[in-house]
Amino acid sequence: MHLMILTPDKSVFDGEIQRIMLPGSAGNFQVLSNHAPIVSILEKGRILYRDANREHVLAIEGGVVEVRDNKIVVLIRD
Repeated sequence: MHLMILTPDKSVFDGEIQRIMLPGSAGNFQVLSNHAPIVSILEKGRILYRDANREHVLAIEGGVVEVRDNKIVVLIRD
């Protein structure tokens, strides 16, 4: 899956990942390969994602995520 994490000012991450856990408004949820399309509001919390090398953790204040066709775009407040 391809993940892009963006703030209004910069790109935080742009690359291939294996999985991601996001802090949705109804609780945390995980996205794996071939996930159904979804758009969700993100609450304050942590994004955890795994690329080929390691697990990453990113604290956020909130944002929005769109998942479609194994592409994930996360827009966050910095």
